[in-house]
Amino acid sequence: MKELKELNSIYRKLITESLAENIASGEEALGYINNSSARYRGRVIRTLFIPKLFTEGDVEVFEKLVDTLYGIFRRVIEEYYKNEDYRRLFGFSKELEELILRRPLYDSLIPMARIDIFYNEEDKSFKFCEFNTDGSSAMNEDRELNIAIQKTKAYQDFSRLYDLSSFELFDSWVEEFMKIYDSYEHKAEKPHIAIVDFIEKGNPTEFEIFAESFKKKGYSAEVCEIRKLKYQDGRLISPTGKRIDAIYRRAVTTDIMANLQEIQPFIQAVKDEKVCLLGEFRTQLVHNKVLFKLLHQEETLRLLTPEEIAFVKSHVPYTADLKAADLRIVLSEKDRWIIKPEDSYGSKGVFAGVSYTSSQWEELVKEHREDSYILQEFHNPYRSLNIDLFNNPEADFEEYSNLTGLYVYNEKLKGIYSRASEGKLISSQHGERTIPSVLVKEK
Repeated sequence: MKELKELNSIYRKLITESLAENIASGEEALGYINNSSARYRGRVIRTLFIPKLFTEGDVEVFEKLVDTLYGIFRRVIEEYYKNEDYRRLFGFSKELEELILRRPLYDSLIPMARIDIFYNEEDKSFKFCEFNTDGSSAMNEDRELNIAIQKTKAYQDFSRLYDLSSFELFDSWVEEFMKIYDSYEHKAEKPHIAIVDFIEKGNPTEFEIFAESFKKKGYSAEVCEIRKLKYQDGRLISPTGKRIDAIYRRAVTTDIMANLQEIQPFIQAVKDEKVCLLGEFRTQLVHNKVLFKLLHQEETLRLLTPEEIAFVKSHVPYTADLKAADLRIVLSEKDRWIIKPEDSYGSKGVFAGVSYTSSQWEELVKEHREDSYILQEFHNPYRSLNIDLFNNPEADFEEYSNLTGLYVYNEKLKGIYSRASEGKLISSQHGERTIPSVLVKEK
């Protein structure tokens, strides 16, 4: 199988050889996107003309990565449960710690995650960016964009040369969800499943697609606003009056803890073991960015094998508390660093030194120095050529920074989420685009 660099070169050639036809077919694809459910908080998702190509060799790299990483996660979670001194390193509130320490009621420690990495397509090296657990999203973006990209001439021509496919991310989750539920101590014969979030913070369209996937497999399911759940006579009740047996939790822990008093029926049902919660609050040990710091500390390294220690040192960027960092180094070497809140999502409050002048960077660092912020090594993302023919028929090929998200269901790799940005920081504030992920095989 050809390497990705050559495959992308072939794809670019197919675009330039039939430019007029590609522009015309791109208009059809863009029309589909604009009328599709590929939206985030009402905004149509922006994309690029070349999908993100991956080979079976890349998938093997990702599967091995996941296996090693999840072995490390398991050791961290086990140590948290049994070692009070280790628990203190996370700095969680008493309320959250109590929720995390609930005894496991099913086999999977982390039912769902999206592991975001900076992946170098040429040498297969990578650095971790974020570990997202219960709020992992954007499955529908990839699904819709894959439908759209197939309408372009370049994709159709490329599909004559290679076997192309996308990653199915909805039915595969239902399958893994039910495998986990089957190991639950108090499982119901015919469970009713609720997809639960603070609806205004999530993606209701995506939630409904997941609900339909459950229904297609013969299960009862609905989307629920977490604040509208009721707890009566030992039963968690949905707004439609149905008893909830299992929850697919999309509400991230930081939002739950910020609204604890508003969601006491949900919390009490969980504490009383009256509902199966996927995922349990122990997932916060992985989701919180403080883990990046702890992975480099002796308290964690002593838990790991020599191979796992080498893995951490190679792939987890150096991370420390911003308030404890040497301010002189942070300010004088601004392009080397990025600062982030310990617990956030959607790139909120994330600042990279490369994006600011020295005076702006100094102001940002000093503004957040006493907040719960981490300082992290900044990794220059792998850049590759793409083209924005959807929005500009006169566009040329330009370099974009890449970020790769690995969807992991029940500790198994199930799909890939791809993003690109004009700048070095990949976020909505820096021209971020979502790109359909495509698996390429020989015919």
